[in-house]
Amino acid sequence: MKIFIDTNIFLDVILDRAYVEESTSILNSCSQKLFDGYVADITLLNIDYIAAKQSKDIRAFLQILNKTFYVVGADNSVYDKAFKIKNNDLEDTVQYVCASMIECSVIVSNDKNFYKGEIEVLTSLEFVEKYIR
Repeated sequence: MKIFIDTNIFLDVILDRAYVEESTSILNSCSQKLFDGYVADITLLNIDYIAAKQSKDIRAFLQILNKTFYVVGADNSVYDKAFKIKNNDLEDTVQYVCASMIECSVIVSNDKNFYKGEIEVLTSLEFVEKYIR
């Protein structure tokens, strides 16, 4: 199954936030190839930027992500589609369009306001309960 992972799932792990266990379980499942994990190209940049603000050197972690997950880039056509969707968060909308274009079954995000279209959007806890446990 193809799953699209929002940036905040990785940040839960890196910053040891509330859903660290569930998020780690999802990332490990992708690493073990139980699921095909996809991320947006901007996810790696955002993780690096946010971690740097926390004085964390995570370059090795990013290299592992790059080898484990399929990275999807956004081109002009992705942005054209994203601009047509009524949503206040362009980053989320671009990620949604990327996930849609590669036919992901699920988007995993702990952002309560993540755009909800035709693709199922689950929190890390919901995903673990539905697909891993």
